Amino acid sequence: MYIMVIGGGQLGYYLARGLLDEGHEVLLIEKDAKTCEKISQDMGGICLRGDGCETVTLEKSGTARADMFIAVTGDDEDNLIACQVAKHKFKVPHTIARVRNPKNESLFKKLGINVTVSSTRIILEHIEREVPSHRMAHLLTIQDKGLEIVEIRVPEGSRAVGKKVNELPLPEGSILSLIIRAGKKPLVPNSSTAIEAQDQIIAVASPESEEALRTALVG
Repeated sequence: MYIMVIGGGQLGYYLARGLLDEGHEVLLIEKDAKTCEKISQDMGGICLRGDGCETVTLEKSGTARADMFIAVTGDDEDNLIACQVAKHKFKVPHTIARVRNPKNESLFKKLGINVTVSSTRIILEHIEREVPSHRMAHLLTIQDKGLEIVEIRVPEGSRAVGKKVNELPLPEGSILSLIIRAGKKPLVPNSSTAIEAQDQIIAVASPESEEALRTALVG
């Protein structure tokens, strides 16, 4: 695959190196001359000095034949612009953008960026899994369907304990896919399955209905 990486910082550097090791054709675009020179010295002439947001730079670098375009600069706005130009002007099929501010993720997705990666959100989700006070963790985003796969832990004292699935005020379109109980085999719930305290429930829901789902199982 021909993969373009925008941004030659630490993340872009190691990403480019890893992609090269996997046998991909890689071009890295970096504004800073010294950084670009160092990358070329370390990995061969894979770095082009230029602005990955500019159409002229992207045209010169052969963006139209790229299979994947990854923008990992330290600026959310630059990453969004670069991916937008690659996707809409040069018809790159797969665009990935680094997002430093998690609040920008929904905007990126609405504007058609295929994948967003937020290190802040990843760290927060690890915290959610480790800290008992957090009862819901995101596991996976299914972007083309507008759905989230989440894990919810049912605490002692929840109004859901003892109720059957069909008795829960679940938001429309949400699905309880799997229940994990300590010392027992995971089970696929049906409408008559009763919820128990400390159940770990894997569920599918839209982002808009996550809070209602959490309330139904935790509140």
